[in-house]
Amino acid sequence: MLSKTQFIFSYLNHNLKSTPINPFINCQTKPISSLKVVWRKDSKLDQAIEIDKRYRLCARVVKEVLNEPGQVIPLRYLEKRRERMGLTVEVRTFLTKNPGLFTSYYDKIKPKTQPVEFIRVSDRLKDFLEEEERVYGENEHWIMSKLCKLLMMSKDKVLSVDKLVHVKREFGFPNDFLVNLVPKYPQYFRLVGCPGEGQSFLELVSWESEFAKSVIERRAEEESRLTGIRVRPNFHVKLPSGFFLRKEMREWVRDWMELDYVSPYEDVSQLDQASREMEKRTVGVFHELLSLSLHKRVPVPILGKFSDEYRFSNAFSSVFTRHSGIFYMSLKGGIKTAMLREAYKGDKLIDRDPLLQIKDKFAELLEEGWRVRAEQLRYHREAIKKDMEMMAMKNVEYDKRVCDE
Repeated sequence: MLSKTQFIFSYLNHNLKSTPINPFINCQTKPISSLKVVWRKDSKLDQAIEIDKRYRLCARVVKEVLNEPGQVIPLRYLEKRRERMGLTVEVRTFLTKNPGLFTSYYDKIKPKTQPVEFIRVSDRLKDFLEEEERVYGENEHWIMSKLCKLLMMSKDKVLSVDKLVHVKREFGFPNDFLVNLVPKYPQYFRLVGCPGEGQSFLELVSWESEFAKSVIERRAEEESRLTGIRVRPNFHVKLPSGFFLRKEMREWVRDWMELDYVSPYEDVSQLDQASREMEKRTVGVFHELLSLSLHKRVPVPILGKFSDEYRFSNAFSSVFTRHSGIFYMSLKGGIKTAMLREAYKGDKLIDRDPLLQIKDKFAELLEEGWRVRAEQLRYHREAIKKDMEMMAMKNVEYDKRVCDE
């Protein structure tokens, strides 16, 4: 039976039509930064981002209303925020196209003013919000472990609260995680400073060995248990069809894959930033971060906010093209997004986070509204067609009477 590394070498040789190369030859004469790989578009992975576009837009509008006092807002006020929310149509048009999210009513903004149209969350949206709370409650331990893992991978075991709030959507943290989740686990977390009033940080109080195993390490342990053969932790290489690497790069990848896996939870303060081992660790951190994210993808600018905490180099984004068999960097929507190849089959996410139940429920809510609207439009078109047929019949009868006269 081939080892995992031998299998990867065989795969690369077969698919890239290269001549056999001794994988143990040292091909590290050039610095890592000089090894370039041409970016290649992956339409299926781009499509995975495009599919979620409409849901994300609806979620932004819902969030805008939920953040208002009483969860109500005058329609004209919401219209003024259209550009900020990324709406390309008027808010009224958006509401018409997405029924079921809100209901409207008229009220006065001030006592002596004329009533204006307000919108508020619908009963169906309230039901979804209750279901969202239930899913968060059922997965509280998973959310807490994610937060621990983010802190445990960081250089000083501390992260800025502002940065954590900025990435809460990517990792599936509830909006109130700092208020309702963090205080429940004083054995793991310490909040320093007051969020919203100057700088504040979240510190790791104690190291939890249970959380200090990466996805790759757990996978190797599971494979070893099933096969009875010790499996070395290593990355899965999933080269896209027709992808080509220059000979120099193929040699580098083979030699690099033979290096021992460096856990993202290890102390690497002694490693040279430009070493192959540090590259191995950096790839490991990105792999773990993307594995912890909801959709196994994170915008590159968001990852860049943690460059200091996770010891990323200034040119860290080149890692995603240099290791194109592990990652894909999408340019969809004009935003660079790092994606984990192994988590997808075509444009479908196969490695699903349990918190994606929330997105599934929201999608059901939206799609039910879209079905209702489509049915209403169908009835409307049929009614117009019948009216036109009736008018045509009346015109024929009228013309006949005129001719008879």
